[in-house]
Amino acid sequence: MTHVHETTDRPASPSLADLFTRYLQEQARATAAGVGYAEPSDEVVPHDAVPVQPVDPQLAWNDALAAARHFPSSTERNWAVPPEWPVLVATQEPAIALAFCLGNFPQLVRNLRPLLTGQPAALRVGPTAPSIAPPALLEWAGGSHDYPQALLAAGALRLARHFDRAEALLRAEAPAAWQAVAANERAALAWHRGQHERALEMWQTQGPSVPVLFNRGMAALFLDRAAEAREALSRAVSGLAETSAWHHLGHLYLALAAARGA
Repeated sequence: MTHVHETTDRPASPSLADLFTRYLQEQARATAAGVGYAEPSDEVVPHDAVPVQPVDPQLAWNDALAAARHFPSSTERNWAVPPEWPVLVATQEPAIALAFCLGNFPQLVRNLRPLLTGQPAALRVGPTAPSIAPPALLEWAGGSHDYPQALLAAGALRLARHFDRAEALLRAEAPAAWQAVAANERAALAWHRGQHERALEMWQTQGPSVPVLFNRGMAALFLDRAAEAREALSRAVSGLAETSAWHHLGHLYLALAAARGA
């Protein structure tokens, strides 16, 4: 009997050693690009009650730029990663009421229990004291006065809760292509420094872009205006790709708004 040896075009599965080598190579590339994981230090203090997977700085960086891509007049560009971005990501406290703007990333909302058990109005207040920002980050942001880099610098300063420094960068008149983005950033700054009613009023005067609609809905939810929140969040979510982390966060906020308005 003749034995026929069948061949197949199916590629062989990579070995564990190959996978580990690829992982190390990817981490090396991310570190070289300024978006690798931060080195552990005494200044990185966990704020969660239970251990959580650290946020991937590369993923956070991609999502931190998403807001600008949803304004029709703003041009696509290659943004420079802020110095010490992984450290800034690693030192963030969990967020609840998160604005869709430059610098913010949905992975900040990593503790869902308060959202599911607390009252939205009581959850909108986040930390306002400045964090320990790396000196290199502050120096970079202080020298970023040209648009649109000034918007990203203001977002990084807001994320570090250096609100006055962020406000100083946002005072300058933005070029026409970036005025809508700048307006959203000013409202986001007001929201995260605790000026919630003022922030919502600012968003309500802006054109209905995806980030603005998201922020109107988010702000209305945490100001106990469930009907307004549902309308705005429904429009925002429909404009976000299903693969976007902002899409998933918008759906979460929308579900909460629907439950509050039931």
